[in-house]
Amino acid sequence: MNSFHLHYPAEAAALEAALRTDPFYATMERSVQGTHQQQREAMVRYMDYSMQEGNRYGALTLVPGIAGAAVWSRPMSPSMAKQCKQEKHAFLQSWMGESSLQTYMRIVDFMSSQLTGNVDEGAWYLSILGLSPEQQGRQLGQQLIQPILAEADAEGVHTFLETFVARNKSFYQRLGFAEKAILHEPVTNSPYWLMVRSPQVKQ
Repeated sequence: MNSFHLHYPAEAAALEAALRTDPFYATMERSVQGTHQQQREAMVRYMDYSMQEGNRYGALTLVPGIAGAAVWSRPMSPSMAKQCKQEKHAFLQSWMGESSLQTYMRIVDFMSSQLTGNVDEGAWYLSILGLSPEQQGRQLGQQLIQPILAEADAEGVHTFLETFVARNKSFYQRLGFAEKAILHEPVTNSPYWLMVRSPQVKQ
């Protein structure tokens, strides 16, 4: 991957600021070789890439006036999943470095291995949800997540997420997610919560 251009610079910066203390993203940031500023810039690129990836392979929700985004992945064909994975690894290696690629792979491989028996095979995954710190606490996150939840409900699809931040659980529970498991991720040395939502049927 010889070039990379930010498609969503404001939203990417908002996500980086919102999630920099999350153990997963903090670990990814530390894995980047360079100054603190270079690490932050790398994570802004990571967030932007993730939004581009969601827009191409899953779903991306942006709302005018809200500095943040919701990024989803959905089940893909084996060939598309392979292409998506190859592109992500190429981005990480080129723009964040080999150490970041290896860190990412170790974390994601572990977390993926914990889904068997806990999550429906066809479930949609909320991979990133974040708001700029200035906009948090104003119930704006629901506007980012609700459109895809409504779509999942209409199609009768389960959704799931993983959060390393305990205080986020109550927000997700209000949207219908239930705690499925408490797990411990070894690379970050942190607990995280796997939460699953059954499709909601309107009465």
